[in-house]
Amino acid sequence: MEKRKELFPKKRMRVDFWLIVILVLAAFLYGWNIWKAGSANSFYTSAIISMSESWKNFWYASFDPAGFITVDKPPVALWFMVIFVKIFGLHGWSIVISSVLFSLGSIFLIYKMVKPYFGVLAARIAALLMTLTPIVVADARTNNMDATLVFFLLLACFVLQKAVNKHSIWLVALAFALVGISFNIKMLQAFMILPAMYIFYWIASKDSWKKILCGSVVGTVALIIFTLSWPLAVDSVSKENRPYIGSSTNNSVLNLAFGYNGTQRLLGQTTGTGGTFTGMENNKKSTKTGTGNGNKTGGKTPSMTKGKVTGGGNTGGNSIFNVGTAGVTRLFQTALGQQISWYLPLALFGLIIAYLAAYDTRRKWWQVNRRQEQLIYWAGWLVPVAGFFSVASFFHPYYTIMLAPPVVVLAAVGISSFIESLNTIPNKRDCWIRGIMGLAITTNGLLQAFFVWEYSSLFGIIVAAVSIIMSGFIIFSRSRIKLFTIIGLLGLICLPAFWSFTPTIAAESAAIPTSGPSLLSGNSQSLGSVGSSSVNTKLISYLKKHNGSKAKYLFATTDSNTAAPYIIKTKKAVMTIGGYNGTDNAITLKQFKKLVKKGEIKYFYISSHTSNNAIIRWVKKYGKKISASTYGGNSSSTTPSGMSKKGGRGPQQSAKGGPGGKKNMAKFQGKKPKKMGKMGKMVKNKKNKKSNTAGKMSGGMGQQQSSVLYELD
Repeated sequence: MEKRKELFPKKRMRVDFWLIVILVLAAFLYGWNIWKAGSANSFYTSAIISMSESWKNFWYASFDPAGFITVDKPPVALWFMVIFVKIFGLHGWSIVISSVLFSLGSIFLIYKMVKPYFGVLAARIAALLMTLTPIVVADARTNNMDATLVFFLLLACFVLQKAVNKHSIWLVALAFALVGISFNIKMLQAFMILPAMYIFYWIASKDSWKKILCGSVVGTVALIIFTLSWPLAVDSVSKENRPYIGSSTNNSVLNLAFGYNGTQRLLGQTTGTGGTFTGMENNKKSTKTGTGNGNKTGGKTPSMTKGKVTGGGNTGGNSIFNVGTAGVTRLFQTALGQQISWYLPLALFGLIIAYLAAYDTRRKWWQVNRRQEQLIYWAGWLVPVAGFFSVASFFHPYYTIMLAPPVVVLAAVGISSFIESLNTIPNKRDCWIRGIMGLAITTNGLLQAFFVWEYSSLFGIIVAAVSIIMSGFIIFSRSRIKLFTIIGLLGLICLPAFWSFTPTIAAESAAIPTSGPSLLSGNSQSLGSVGSSSVNTKLISYLKKHNGSKAKYLFATTDSNTAAPYIIKTKKAVMTIGGYNGTDNAITLKQFKKLVKKGEIKYFYISSHTSNNAIIRWVKKYGKKISASTYGGNSSSTTPSGMSKKGGRGPQQSAKGGPGGKKNMAKFQGKKPKKMGKMGKMVKNKKNKKSNTAGKMSGGMGQQQSSVLYELD
């Protein structure tokens, strides 16, 4: 009998076993020990707590429960974090779990974007390289916005791929709308992929030019709507009825977007945290930096003078502003390279290899096929982002996660295209491709040797030697080329894999995410919390007892870094008159005096990094200084309720055996630190070269000393 045809035939779900393995590995790297995350980035953790208190705070991304001032970023990424906290409660893991999940989603999206055009091998390699990119691991383990941003940008690019294939203008609109949403995660940083999207849409779409033009217009309109909807909604509200926009100069989201989070990122910092940081080394005449986790220049620690950070040209290897010397080589210097550039030469040469392998001699040179369209897409992401980080003046090293997707994809497609070409490309072109692959492996191996050299010259020599030998076999051998290629590539994965494991082993969940052997050393100066992560419990008890029923704020202070630990600990409002670093003009003296007169503010806590503005002068002149012995003297390190002690730490906690210290490493591994193995001992080569500058910069970025409490009448 003839079998009856099914009306709705079932599609078989094909599960890629190797993708599952890669995702499990990524879940381990990103998620293991996140229950020790503590307060992670306490600045944003304070906002998460405040935003969970009311819908108003949730909408505006308020830093404090009273809704006085916002954080320096839009709210979208924080919204996801708040949702998890509302569901599971406030824990170290619940504030970072959304970053973990978005990072896993990014790996899956890369796999789905690469597979249809370059095959399953390229997709698997790209997923694996993304998993083993050190800064991706570090960012995935914290509550910063970068992991969320990368996911939404990849989602936008993925949707645009589908839009081109399905000839759908509405999917084009959705793709650009997702970029608009990404703008409300981290502002103008999201726009760096727009050139790639527009170029790809025009060269890859097979529709008529009129339909492509229409799609571009519709996409641009969607981009504008989703970009400006939240900023305009906030700016249209009376300034008296909403929080002050932190790090802006005129209490405007648009000013924040195009100023502090816009032009200043490229040209240099002038607001938000009080001046241009010369230690960021955008001046080619400055002293050399980019020495990784050590300070070889002997540069002075910057100090705050009249609201500006001054000092030597290097803030130390572990400095939050150590981004190397601006120029075409910046991404190859250790400051940034040790976090993001492990596969960068392979990506650059891989782009050439894949383009040559896909080249069709029957077409004109300007006529591109599907693979070449995809290569242009990823190169369009890589080039402007790499260009920005090569010349920009104000950013942290962990921002370079933006480079991870194009770097890993281009490296992966170059590898897979080379393997495919061994049996399909004519001899003449095959010689060129083999030569380029040999050069790629050699160059990449030498770069990795340079990155590891400051920790272990032996490992540097081994990596360089293996790369050169395997490259020689690839170029000159006539057999077993695939085997030599695999050995060479496995050698290039070992060091970045080790670097990627260090945040996981060290239970790192820092405000300034980083990776590397220094996390495994007791000599490491953790960059954990930008500011103090300790609170004085006796001070809290004193304030609660003496504040009175009219007090709206537990106390007022100058900056968010001083206030954040107290908000996290007590869930009560603390006013920060100067925002993130004490330099915002969030409130005038006249307005402040009115709040004092009404009894809403009774105490002011002046820390050592306070700027000398009108409110501070008034507090010192008319306030009653409270003796430190009255409320317990110096600050004592405590942990916010419901959170682990091992996260969100400052330098003082590292010295006591925090997750990056010897004590906790021994506890984690069940053995003494001296038995950690050769790779764990790399950092001993630089023991005497460390610069103890992390966390000691003025302006709210170091430990609090000589803090004074004033009572206001």
